[in-house]
Amino acid sequence: MTDLKFEQKRSLTRQEAADQLTALADALREGGDAELELGPGTLGLRIPDDLHSELEVEIGDGEIELEIELKWTTAPTRAARSRTGSTRSAKTRSAKRTAAKSS
Repeated sequence: MTDLKFEQKRSLTRQEAADQLTALADALREGGDAELELGPGTLGLRIPDDLHSELEVEIGDGEIELEIELKWTTAPTRAARSRTGSTRSAKTRSAKRTAAKSS
């Protein structure tokens, strides 16, 4: 099941396509919460540090098709979970030490 799907198909000039890719590249460089102006609206995304990419080029029937796909999980990353987990463990150990001292 898809939580959300946004799809836009339209004709662009080469300059418009470059501007759209530049905006995407800027958002990827910044990471975190990014906003992309896409035609009449704005798309807000949270972009993590690690992504999976796929580049596909198809040539046939008098056309060239270039697809750039970027994927990332919406779940917390292992690094974020381990940082959170180690923080919790340290707090738990500290609380246990404090309780043992007061006994």
